[in-house]
Amino acid sequence: MIMKRKCICSVICMALLVSLTAGCTKSGRESDNRGGQSGRYKEFITVDVYDEFANYQGIQSGWFAKVVKDHFNMELNYIAPNVTGGGDTLYQTRAATGSLGDLILINTANGKFNELVESGLAYDCTELMKDRRLMENYGAAIRKTNELVEADGIYGFPNSISSQPATESSEALDPTFGPYIRWDYYKKAGYPTMDGLDDFLDVLEKMQCLARKEEADETIYAVSLFKDWDHNMMNNAKQIACMYGYDELGFVLSKADGSDYQNIMEKDSLYIRALRFFNEANARGLVDPDSLSQNYDAWLAKYQSGKVLYSPWPWVGQSVFHTAENKAAGKEFKMAPVQDMQIFSFGCWPQGDSTRILAIGAGAQDPDRLADFIEWLYTPEGFELNGQANGAAGPKGLTWEIGADGAPMLTAFGRKALPNNPVEVPEEYGGGKWSAGVSALNFRTFNQAEIDPNTGFPYNYLCWESMVKDSRSVIDLDWSEKMGAKTAMEYLEKNNMVLVAPGANYSTPAEDANITTVRGQCKSAVIDYSWRMVFASENAFDRLLTQMQHTLDGLGYDEVYQVDLANAKDQSEARNAVANTGFKTICFSPDHAASAWPGLASVHRSAHGKNPR
Repeated sequence: MIMKRKCICSVICMALLVSLTAGCTKSGRESDNRGGQSGRYKEFITVDVYDEFANYQGIQSGWFAKVVKDHFNMELNYIAPNVTGGGDTLYQTRAATGSLGDLILINTANGKFNELVESGLAYDCTELMKDRRLMENYGAAIRKTNELVEADGIYGFPNSISSQPATESSEALDPTFGPYIRWDYYKKAGYPTMDGLDDFLDVLEKMQCLARKEEADETIYAVSLFKDWDHNMMNNAKQIACMYGYDELGFVLSKADGSDYQNIMEKDSLYIRALRFFNEANARGLVDPDSLSQNYDAWLAKYQSGKVLYSPWPWVGQSVFHTAENKAAGKEFKMAPVQDMQIFSFGCWPQGDSTRILAIGAGAQDPDRLADFIEWLYTPEGFELNGQANGAAGPKGLTWEIGADGAPMLTAFGRKALPNNPVEVPEEYGGGKWSAGVSALNFRTFNQAEIDPNTGFPYNYLCWESMVKDSRSVIDLDWSEKMGAKTAMEYLEKNNMVLVAPGANYSTPAEDANITTVRGQCKSAVIDYSWRMVFASENAFDRLLTQMQHTLDGLGYDEVYQVDLANAKDQSEARNAVANTGFKTICFSPDHAASAWPGLASVHRSAHGKNPR
């Protein structure tokens, strides 16, 4: 079974680790005395991080800030388009000054990576990374990513490097997308059968009635929306398409297996179907009226307080609602069994996901220190700590430890704090609330289901044997009994309800400036009309749809759509190619952390198990 291979440390996994170790024993740059605790970095610096994936703006705080300060004597100051609403405008404004930031995290679509390099905004790290263990272990993936730019050199580092095949789902327990609902109210509704979206809407209505009555709270809504992530279209609506095996590429919905492409403006497209779904939900009083004005933070806070019953992503409930208290009370989000869904799943990226990259800014104050930081992010310790936002367990000794059986397990603190709860952190680890201290980079260097060579178990703590065996809540057990599976991915695989898009190293090329101009006008129109359609009367919906289509025709939408369609087909070809050629095993060395960062191994093995503070 796929999940057993991913989530339980098998003899095969350990044999692979042993073989990889044999091929990864060079000393790298062991003579370098790295780390803030070594005293190498005498001057404290503030690093401006231009981060298109961050959902937080300002100085990193809390326990992760202390990790960065102790290791590198620096702090991270996030500049986040997601938060400011600046989007492409913020990028262009900062690029015009000649500096995006000291560290740059961007989506490479539309030739943006090459533009970054040609504009002189990115630092060539070839010499900085020479002879480092980072290049020895992951050089193939890094070099493949840098083929996206015309200039020779190493300018960017990829996301989600994996040792698994491209055709294997990268998602361990839950897919990235799907219908996640408050299972406690679904149970109280009598587990009604849902053949499709119409039934799903009926069930959400029943759940809202139950929740409002039980909690005597008329501000509980089945659905809540926000605008922060709108790009080519209304992002919340696009999630419905992902339930049926499609994801966006420009104005195209592309099926994971390359078998179909939809124009989002066609009246029968999944996108328009999603807008109708939310329009009907609003007509029934199921949509939070604050959706038109609230930002991501306000939206997320409503999940934390139990005000929303449906989420299109699994991590929403897990990160803010699944507190120890709520789980003990039998209140959790779980995937809903909508019978006609076939959920889009991202395959693994053996050569890294080059659509998301990390780079050093050309004007960075201390490029060598930032190169050290990047290398650290690709070590086991770096992923354990930075990757906590993506499923890793966090600081050893605080949130987890090695049990008597030699396997990792959560500490009492970890059970209260993880994944993202506002639990007070001990001062020696930085103080403040645990949730406020989680890394805001939102960039994972490895796939979360990869094996941590320090433990022999997956980085994702939810996959540990101790969690699988001992931490199943009342809702977990009820969901498993009803669904006939232990995890959402197992259920989907058993029922042929998941469609994996092979992890190809593909990013859309730069487009003509005229296309970009027209695209911007079309995006604004699509997003504006989409929101109006969701909150329109039934008769007004079709009228607005016709107006939107006419407006887009006048703007030159079809020309942009044809560019996107060609790119979508190229992406499918790249996926098919990587699926047919297999994958190259990457070197995940158990001694990677120790060799690249002297002293870290002893930190992991220390009697108290804590990172140096």
